[in-house]
Amino acid sequence: MVNPASIMKIMKFAANHPKFVSFINYCLNGGIQEGTVIEITVTKPGEQPVTSNMKVMQSDIDIVNELKTLSK
Repeated sequence: MVNPASIMKIMKFAANHPKFVSFINYCLNGGIQEGTVIEITVTKPGEQPVTSNMKVMQSDIDIVNELKTLSK
């Protein structure tokens, strides 16, 4: 059973960051395929941006799918 407090936190996050939530939904729509490159940049106040990326492998997809089944 899902904790109602957790749902409220997720709803607040979505309200605070609607563009990010829309972006994630767009990217995940249809699933992430092998060969997809995921890149993230973090910019802390007063610091230079740090960027990293990863190319999704089939083993990554398999792990995520396994985790999905565990959460049910």
